[in-house]
Amino acid sequence: MYDAFSTDYDRFVDWPARLAAELPFIVAQAVSLSGDGFPSILDAACGTGMHAVALAQQGWRVAGADLSPEMVARARANAQAAGVDVRFEVAGFGELAARFGGGFDGLLCLGNSLPHILTSEALHAALADFAACLRPGGVLVVQNLNYDRILARRERWMEPQAHREEEQEWLFLRFYDFDPDGLLTFNLIRLYRAGGLWEHQVLSTRLRPLRQAELTGALAEAGFTAITLYGDMQGAPFDADRSPNLVLVAIRE
Repeated sequence: MYDAFSTDYDRFVDWPARLAAELPFIVAQAVSLSGDGFPSILDAACGTGMHAVALAQQGWRVAGADLSPEMVARARANAQAAGVDVRFEVAGFGELAARFGGGFDGLLCLGNSLPHILTSEALHAALADFAACLRPGGVLVVQNLNYDRILARRERWMEPQAHREEEQEWLFLRFYDFDPDGLLTFNLIRLYRAGGLWEHQVLSTRLRPLRQAELTGALAEAGFTAITLYGDMQGAPFDADRSPNLVLVAIRE
């Protein structure tokens, strides 16, 4: 799915608005939990690398990984265009420490990436991999959607996104199928036109809706402590019934 979506991902996301909203929270967690902030950061499931690029522009030492080769190619191009040095590699959850080594001061896993792990065994392996990448006392920041709320309300549709470049228009529609096995099928409809008829493309992938209790417990089992929950990337308290996101900040023992 994400190889096919990589061409339009930076049109789908309003990066100036998103980075303005999220970077202060990320930096605040760094400073409050590790003193001098994140001297070195690994951005897992980095997509087109825009968080990593923005942090590198602020002086952090940053690396990024994604399972999609096309996303990594876009990330490298974005770093080159911004004039920053960020190492991007094709690597998925469970193989980060083998690729990058340990000793990172911070690890980010943003953009609802962990729910792409479809079994509890794979989740535990991924979190153990995160821990292996971090130094003792290193900080982990995870941002997922709030599946406690989504499942309770059976919220199928997400807010549409739109983008325009002169005569070209894009619309992005997202919705879930609630599958019988307890997983979700995440569907993305991409609509495009250049002054004429709309063209469309449908992309899909499977997700495992991670609830707060399961993820908190798995983090503790992986050796993370001081687990703090937030409801968004601005630091609002987490409310299982109302929060749009589940954001977890934790310290590696």
